[in-house]
Amino acid sequence: MTVAMEKDKHHDSESESTTTIPVDGGPPLETGADRDLEPAHPENEKKLRVEDDVTLVEFKDGDPLNPLNMSPARKWLITIIVSNASLCVTCNSSIYTSTYTGIQDSLHISHIVAIIGLTLFIAGLGTGPLFLAPLSEFFGRRPIYLISYTLFCLLNIPLALSPTVWLFHPVRFIHGMTGSAFLSVAGGTVSDMFAKKDLGGPMAVYTASPFLGPVVGPILGGFIVAGAGWRWVFWVSLIWSFVVLIAIALGVPETYAPKLLVKVAARERQETGNPNLRAPMEVSQKSILKTIGVSVLRPFQLLIYEPIILALNIYTAFLLGILYLFFQAFPLVFHVSHGFPSSCTGLAFLGIGIGMVGATLSQPYWNGLYARRAQELAEKGEAMVPEERLRGAMVGGVLVPVGMLWFAFTSYKSIHWIVPIIAGIPFGAGVLLVYIPVFSFLVDSYRVYAASALASNSFVRSSFAAGFPLFSSAMYARLGNVWASAVLGFICLAMMPIPFFFFYKGQTLRKWSRYAYS
Repeated sequence: MTVAMEKDKHHDSESESTTTIPVDGGPPLETGADRDLEPAHPENEKKLRVEDDVTLVEFKDGDPLNPLNMSPARKWLITIIVSNASLCVTCNSSIYTSTYTGIQDSLHISHIVAIIGLTLFIAGLGTGPLFLAPLSEFFGRRPIYLISYTLFCLLNIPLALSPTVWLFHPVRFIHGMTGSAFLSVAGGTVSDMFAKKDLGGPMAVYTASPFLGPVVGPILGGFIVAGAGWRWVFWVSLIWSFVVLIAIALGVPETYAPKLLVKVAARERQETGNPNLRAPMEVSQKSILKTIGVSVLRPFQLLIYEPIILALNIYTAFLLGILYLFFQAFPLVFHVSHGFPSSCTGLAFLGIGIGMVGATLSQPYWNGLYARRAQELAEKGEAMVPEERLRGAMVGGVLVPVGMLWFAFTSYKSIHWIVPIIAGIPFGAGVLLVYIPVFSFLVDSYRVYAASALASNSFVRSSFAAGFPLFSSAMYARLGNVWASAVLGFICLAMMPIPFFFFYKGQTLRKWSRYAYS
């Protein structure tokens, strides 16, 4: 089947029709850049000028090239592979914290310089999507995966063999950048394969994976360092990422529809003998440099002009910053105060991990709640508003300070170690319950600018996560284990009204916005 192309089609803003909106309250793409860039930021591209006799192809019903027609088993296999890749990447951010002592001794650096290796990796994670997401629009998802993840895999070698910090730290930054494709582009792969009604579950699995990675890292790293030394952390990472790379190469096909339609067009030209059949990508005159330029610039424009985005970004970034700060705090509480062996200190993150898994498993409830609310409003003839997505964030906003203050005031040496570990359950659940609704709210509120809104969130989150570990040791040394955590808990308590405020007042604020959908 073919569709005639309107001549000199114009776009005034980023195409709303191609922005992926989470379904039934389910989690959105991590950056949304893939869908928001279809066409990507149309002001980047020259207007499409197509001759009248040129027709654009689309998928036929049942076309095997259409990712939506894959079998459910294959779709879930691909989802598991890309989620595993995301887990491996973020695990590499935190597994590094188990190597501090060994790196300090081997490379002759101070503790704070060792922490910079964590900061640089996270900075790479935040920077990479600004370039990789728009590039995937021109070259497809699969080439970005194969090239970036091959580099991610190989860069473990100089990290494991590095004789000096002057080599180690720059490689850590590049390592983070190369792995960041699976925190941005991979969400599009999951979205490509599942119909909207089926997207909630797979996207919840994918969305949870980058948050579980930092929890798994210290657990795995502690045992590796104790048994084989710090350099083996990177050899194990090499093995893990190589296995994932093979799985990607063999099991993850191209799923980006514009790229696949190029094959459809070639096939139909051959079958019909009609040389005027074209895929949209074949007639597009988009500029790579301009597309990347808007991808980099627009998120900062939203931060400046949109107080809703700025407030929610700072809130979610603060929570992620605390998670990464725990990599310095947990050894003080559980290794120094409670006498955990270094290899077992990472087990203290199990509480947070359990909480995150629980929050992920609760997504069907929130999805159903959102669907029922949509039906109620539809029966009244009223439209669903984005603020309805924040119900889970309000619960998460309460759980986070509960977990933080519980952890803070049970960090005394006289209190059994299991009590502060259990405090991680409400904290971990609260973090994920805040994140998923906030992502959904941003996508729904800034539909035509969804990619840029989520990219701004990713940048601010990464900035906080990179910065918090740098001052955490000094903070805990000055205030002590209890009050350092308590200060963070009270700040979380002060920020708790944010999702409540936007739930009740967000619709009014969006009316004054220059970018928000209302």
